[in-house]
Amino acid sequence: MKTRVLIIEPSEVVVAGMCTLLHEVSRFKVLEPVRDIRDAAQRVIASRPDVVLLNPTLVENLTDVLGDRHLPVVALVYQYVEQLKLRRYDGVVDIRESRGTIAETLIAATTAAANPAQPDGDTPAGYELSARETAVLVLVAKGLTNKEIAEQLHVSPHTVMSHRKNIVHKTGIRSVAGLTVYAMLHNLIDESTLI
Repeated sequence: MKTRVLIIEPSEVVVAGMCTLLHEVSRFKVLEPVRDIRDAAQRVIASRPDVVLLNPTLVENLTDVLGDRHLPVVALVYQYVEQLKLRRYDGVVDIRESRGTIAETLIAATTAAANPAQPDGDTPAGYELSARETAVLVLVAKGLTNKEIAEQLHVSPHTVMSHRKNIVHKTGIRSVAGLTVYAMLHNLIDESTLI
């Protein structure tokens, strides 16, 4: 079954580009986009998406769009947005990213929503890190900053933060030291690679 994506974005150019990109990924079904934020709440009810791709500059409170529904919402960015505001989202997609990275972010957001972390912080069975999240985890464990990771992986710092959020959600580990131990225990790094 395809993941139903609802794009909420006023820019016709951005919507056309995202629709084209997502149509090329067989996993997604792009629903009729919403260009006017005033129509968003009604369209979320009517179209019943699996994930919402939303321009974060359009709303202050996600409940204005979602109501009491618990849907994954991924921020669609192409301009500066405060980091504090982006933390409310289940992921961040920067339009300058590759098709694969955008698809990974949307998949991670829907997977995280479908498989929430256990109350005791344990990782659910089969809830593994994606290849990109693993790459980010290794670089975090090596002591790189978000900016350095972004440069090395050729993605935006927003994307790195989104991957780090997903890593924390999946592993239940918040500290860099804890993530380093996790990486070592899973044979992703060894002591000689640490700075």
